[in-house]
Amino acid sequence: MATVPIAIDQLRQETGAGPTAGAMHAQVDEVVTKLTREQKRYLEIQLRDRTATFPLRVWNDHPSFGFCSGLRPGSFVAVEGDFSTSPNFGLEAKNWRIRFLTAEEKADLLAGPPDVRERQNADYAAIESFAGSIQDPRLRELSFLFLGEHGERLRRTAGARNYHHARRGGLVEHTAQMMRAGNAIAAVYSALNRDLLLTGILFHDSGKLWENCFPKESFIMPHDFRAELIGHVSIGIELMNRLWQRLKECPEFISWKSLVPDSDLVRLHLIHLIAAHHGEKQFGSPVEPKTPEAMALHLIDNLDAKLEMMSSAYQFGKCLGQDVIERVRPLPTNVVTALPAVAELTAAPHHTESASLGRETEAEPSL
Repeated sequence: MATVPIAIDQLRQETGAGPTAGAMHAQVDEVVTKLTREQKRYLEIQLRDRTATFPLRVWNDHPSFGFCSGLRPGSFVAVEGDFSTSPNFGLEAKNWRIRFLTAEEKADLLAGPPDVRERQNADYAAIESFAGSIQDPRLRELSFLFLGEHGERLRRTAGARNYHHARRGGLVEHTAQMMRAGNAIAAVYSALNRDLLLTGILFHDSGKLWENCFPKESFIMPHDFRAELIGHVSIGIELMNRLWQRLKECPEFISWKSLVPDSDLVRLHLIHLIAAHHGEKQFGSPVEPKTPEAMALHLIDNLDAKLEMMSSAYQFGKCLGQDVIERVRPLPTNVVTALPAVAELTAAPHHTESASLGRETEAEPSL
């Protein structure tokens, strides 16, 4: 019976509790020849799947050294063996063998693990639902124009190249969670223009559809010439302006002339939200937030990114001591295990669970 493959991030979690036998399906990102202290050659193969990356080290006396020497970036492979996590090298493979994936296995890998697929499909449905709830017809139709034309590409785009949501489909997760937060905050702060805020969230990282987009059949993110020249903020503004011009060609646009505020004023405010979402010029925004919606968007964006980084630290970070995890950049400091929600004590606990992340630690004795 074939071994069911395990995603790289799941392998890291499982090996945190001890060695695990299993199979990993991944794409070769790069193959680098290196030398040991004794000047013996070995290979470091960077493997990547939808969830994370893993460096496979191949010593020159390994039976698969010849096979691995012929691998090229873009190849799809299966690695089966014993996996463990060490303090110095992280996830490692022992007693392993490697082969190319079949066409069917490659298709399954590109589609992603079932749980990730399900989560991202639910997130994309949430984005569509929030877009449909926008009351201003100009912003609602602009949002659907964007999703209709670029939705498939959005599903392949990462939230960032590193640090947060740095995976295929990560931008869908980031955008959906931000829209949930924006919707909740607009209900509390009634002075906020909910329609503008939700549309700004949808478009704020739209330039990353070129800056951080994965190809249809690859986990290797290329560097886009346009993104390198002008960055995702500028691309997002240009994209929105082009779609707005398309919107003006729709027959309904004439009937919207009776709406207030004026359509061009709506467009300018939306541009401001895209331009100001990084918060400060030193962090890449050409202008700081100058409206309540721009400030809210910036803070929601920063919050979701930082919580994603902390979640990653809880799952994969190095423990420095009980409930203390080493800093994960760009967080400013080490992180501490979150306080669990209150629950009735039904039995003497041996472990406490990190909030929302399932990280187990030994219970601290009472003072």
